[in-house]
Amino acid sequence: MTVVTEVHEEHGATFEERGGRRVVTDYGRPERTHRAVRNGAGVIEMGYGVVVVEGEDRIEFVDDTVSNRVPRADGEGVYALLLDPNGRIETDLYVYNAGERLLCFTPPARAEPLVDDWSEKVFIQDVEIREASTDFAVFGVHGPKSTEKVASVLTGPGSPEPELSFVRGSMGDEGVTVIAGDGLTGEEGYEVVCAADAAERVFETLLTFGMNAVPFGYRTWETLTIEAGTPLFETELEGRIPNVLGLRNALDFEKGCFVGQEVVSKVENRGRPSQRLIGLRFANTVDGSGDDGDGSVGTGLPDSGAAVVDADGERVGEVTRAEYSPSSDASVALALVDYELAGTLASDDDAATLRVASGSETTDEYVDADVVGLPFVEGSAVSARRPDYRMP
Repeated sequence: MTVVTEVHEEHGATFEERGGRRVVTDYGRPERTHRAVRNGAGVIEMGYGVVVVEGEDRIEFVDDTVSNRVPRADGEGVYALLLDPNGRIETDLYVYNAGERLLCFTPPARAEPLVDDWSEKVFIQDVEIREASTDFAVFGVHGPKSTEKVASVLTGPGSPEPELSFVRGSMGDEGVTVIAGDGLTGEEGYEVVCAADAAERVFETLLTFGMNAVPFGYRTWETLTIEAGTPLFETELEGRIPNVLGLRNALDFEKGCFVGQEVVSKVENRGRPSQRLIGLRFANTVDGSGDDGDGSVGTGLPDSGAAVVDADGERVGEVTRAEYSPSSDASVALALVDYELAGTLASDDDAATLRVASGSETTDEYVDADVVGLPFVEGSAVSARRPDYRMP
């Protein structure tokens, strides 16, 4: 469930299930909302799972399991991964040092399995682990004017910086924690965390007080993040090794051992993963419904898993997700393709073209797509997850 379902309904929201949690799809006219966020500020209720880790050994315990270094200081956070022994991503998560406890934000379906997994690994450590997804509400504030938006309603400290650091203050009469975002939409952004019983008042404050902001749902989240070249857990990360996604911001090769490190380090030292995440822009716009459209996905957009082939018809990769991009009025996709081929295409002076199957099943129907650099759209920030394939 969303924490403030009735308030969303008052704003005309429609809903969907993600990872067992009910979240907002949109409030109508998602393409118009998309442009409003790109030009100003918007607010979305995030459907995170939340895990709380307490006890004297909390930092060392979590640090031993994840791919990045857990911060030692209160007010700092990090983006990290939990890998299996083969280096494949089981979940991604944000870990925040909140003084006497760590707060871990996960995809909604991953919180309970994470609690179970970590609980089984506790032996003599002083660690307590519990799921707290219903204890908190988290609202994302995104757009080039999000800093102004937050400043117009936050009492106490100034806006936090750098990314994933946070400050504590109040909005209205409610206590909040404000986290500096990592640019997943390609715009400046923050996350506002509050107790669940304060969520309705905080959400209304974000929407109606101070500088204007529009509410938006996950339909717009999808189009904003694909334009920014941001890989997401459900479509790009799950079950893949981080090297193929260029997720360098989630890895610390200098920290102590963690599950999957041997595989990830071997690929890193080799300097060449098997695949590379690229951007594709289709020659013919599939869903250009325009300012007053309903934002429905065009039937011609390729499915996740649709084959990508070269000029000779050889399969070289697959689409991870495709969307209509309102900012560029074009249909675009993220795709994982052969690493060497991707490097050749990136260095080619002429526009490179690949072909994409019109669906995920075996088909003789293909559409042309130009290979383009990420992000598709330049905004006020650069996504920290934008693929980075620097050599070691």
